[in-house]
Amino acid sequence: MSTISPVDKQPLSSLDEWEDFLVERYPDPNTVPTAKPAVGPALEKKKEAFRNYEADARPTVREFYRLNHQYQTHAFSLAKRKEFLGLNRMQMGVWEAAEYLNNLVDDSDPDTSMSQLEHLLQTAEQIRKDGQPRWMIMTGFMHDLGKILCLWGEPQWAVVGDTFPTGCAYSDKIVLPKFFDANLDSQDPRFRTRNGIYEEGCGLDKVALSWGHDEYIYHVCKDRLPDSALYMLRYHSFYPWHREGEYSQFLDAKDRENLKWVNTFNPYDLYTKSHEKPDAAKLRPFYEDLIAEFFPGKLRW
Repeated sequence: MSTISPVDKQPLSSLDEWEDFLVERYPDPNTVPTAKPAVGPALEKKKEAFRNYEADARPTVREFYRLNHQYQTHAFSLAKRKEFLGLNRMQMGVWEAAEYLNNLVDDSDPDTSMSQLEHLLQTAEQIRKDGQPRWMIMTGFMHDLGKILCLWGEPQWAVVGDTFPTGCAYSDKIVLPKFFDANLDSQDPRFRTRNGIYEEGCGLDKVALSWGHDEYIYHVCKDRLPDSALYMLRYHSFYPWHREGEYSQFLDAKDRENLKWVNTFNPYDLYTKSHEKPDAAKLRPFYEDLIAEFFPGKLRW
């Protein structure tokens, strides 16, 4: 009997399925009526609702998390850094990379006909509309370009997904934590304690998070943008930290200072999708000017 390798199996009909699940799990606080502080029975109800988000997840999303949690080991995370962070696959300008990302097309997704470039522009344009600084508009445009990893044969579970530290105990606040039982690191005594292989207060820069598009695009951009932008890029999928308050034992002063920027960016990442397409041709001159300011010439990918 033939088997499907974890590299070949792509359970999500589109990468948007994962992000749609995140919106369900972390509803926009600006559109949800404010409730009384959760105490006593109210707290229990909140926990119960939290569990239902996982129980009601689409089968494709559950399968995605099963693969992600089983195969994202500490060794895998380190190996992917070695494989990709030499940035030796291509040289492209930023707009060119966004057009290249448009090759990531999935006709099976009935909910949107929007290109990857148009998705990037939606995020960046909302940041621009709100009068945020130019570096932050640029960050919004860049933040998902790391998904080009999918075009180089990487499976979905190694490109997107809520990131989490490897090399230490898993928080029960991570989505569907039961799937970590199949992860080889769960059997390794070095990785089963609260701090694992890390020291208290070591700083997130020294913690190997699960591999994905966040870490990749951070390294593409790390010499071109301010620290506030780099935190947005590197940690925008690290929901156990910036939405659940977990793994605080690893934070240093720089992490605590920049958490506010990750939280500022998060609503633009999750809640700016609409069916109204931005006009890429009309917007291109503005973004080419912006790109020339922060990313002149070609970048290594």
